[in-house]
Amino acid sequence: MKQQNTIKVWDPFVRIFHWGLVLAFTVAYLTGEDILSVHALAGYVILGLLSLRLVWGFIGPSYARFSDFTYSLSSIRNFLKDSLNFRAKRYLGHNPAGGAMILLLIASLLLTSFTGLVLYAVAEQTGPLAGMITITSEFIRGALEETHEFFANFTLFLVFVHVAGVIIESFIHRENLTRAMLTGNKRALDANEMN
Repeated sequence: MKQQNTIKVWDPFVRIFHWGLVLAFTVAYLTGEDILSVHALAGYVILGLLSLRLVWGFIGPSYARFSDFTYSLSSIRNFLKDSLNFRAKRYLGHNPAGGAMILLLIASLLLTSFTGLVLYAVAEQTGPLAGMITITSEFIRGALEETHEFFANFTLFLVFVHVAGVIIESFIHRENLTRAMLTGNKRALDANEMN
């Protein structure tokens, strides 16, 4: 059997960030108000991971940089159309749809985390914003809670779309993208894929 050439694509930080975020979001989502201290701790971990990832998106290795996976809307649309026809171009880093998903997930998680911090300060009078934010209106508290829950659920929806995309792209290109996010290695582009 012929040995395939591989290339290191995902650096250790990106891989630890990815799986750490999966774990922290799962814990935060499953605990909610039931175990508020664990929920808040998971939220802090998410915020910390996102903060580091935002910095890494500018100073990290090439495949980790936002500039490597920020595409125009027409590129994203064309890639999705090609994917539906099972002829999408293979990318070593994030493809246009994957890049858009990463940006959407980061934005949604930041909004979930920020509304959670504000809600924690208002409802529990604790956390880093406690004392800085004093809202007594039940309507505003309710709106904060609804907004926090909306973005948490929207993030979960994005996660399902992301997983579906990974499965579809793994199938189209006969490549295990989940394993690549564990090992950091992907199959190198062959001559046909470079065009």
